[in-house]
Amino acid sequence: MIIFNLSSYNPGPFILVGIPGLEQFHVWIGILFCIIYIVAVVGNCILLYLIAVEHSLHEPMFFFLSMLAMTDLILSTAGVPKMLSIFWLGAREITFPGCLTQMFFLHYSFVLDSAILMAMAFDRYVAICSPLRYTTILTPKIIIKIAMGISFRSFCIILPDVLLLTRLPFCRTRIIPHTYCEHIGVARLACADISINIWYGFCVPIMVVISDVILIAVSYTLILCAVFRLPSQDAHQKALGTCGSHVCVILMFYTPAFFSILAHRFGHNVSRSFHIMFANLYIVIPPALNPIVYGVKTKQMRDKVILLFSTKGTG
Repeated sequence: MIIFNLSSYNPGPFILVGIPGLEQFHVWIGILFCIIYIVAVVGNCILLYLIAVEHSLHEPMFFFLSMLAMTDLILSTAGVPKMLSIFWLGAREITFPGCLTQMFFLHYSFVLDSAILMAMAFDRYVAICSPLRYTTILTPKIIIKIAMGISFRSFCIILPDVLLLTRLPFCRTRIIPHTYCEHIGVARLACADISINIWYGFCVPIMVVISDVILIAVSYTLILCAVFRLPSQDAHQKALGTCGSHVCVILMFYTPAFFSILAHRFGHNVSRSFHIMFANLYIVIPPALNPIVYGVKTKQMRDKVILLFSTKGTG
């Protein structure tokens, strides 16, 4: 009979190593991530402030954009502060509950980001394909239902990741060669069969994200069909212009996401330090760039940002 030590079911703290092989550069890498994180926090907070105070921005598209900004703040804040404490202070320990909490919010915000982009694609589809019915289809009540639905869906997808880890005994090393806790990385430290962790942790989120991508692709196919039926070139440009910022954000989110996931799963020849560096950049680059893209490419938002800073400058 194999008897596990009871303490293995309530493991002590884990050790987050940082980026193996680049320890001598941790301080400088931390400075880079700190700057990008500050840009992400400031940019998303300005976005949220403008959407909250400007009545002209109280539209479905900007409500979803505010959801995206809040989710991006969760994504970056769940990982970066702990990463900086590892790089600058050598604070590598993280408790098991702390590890699970960090893992949940990182994975949850990723899946929720994907769902929000899908909701925003639906918003653009309605706005361009059924402009006269836009306000009757996307009523405040419907928008709240969509927001609650995608939030609850993301919660239900990621919660099993946490529950699957709590059932595992940890009786070997507790050293995690990463800057944050992620499901498969923690599961691999267990002294038990983790087949279900691997398959659920990889397949279910990927299938959900792929379904979001398919629905986004369908929305934009229908949008393009509607746009090319418009009578004038100006109408074409105006309709496509309203989708430009959303398409940029979609590409920034999904392209590195799929690259990172596939490289992690199949790229056995890619160095571990590259995997970890890329994964860390992914949790700060999109949150930092999203507000800039919307601030530059969305005329309503651009005008409000200019007005905000010109008012402060003259004040």
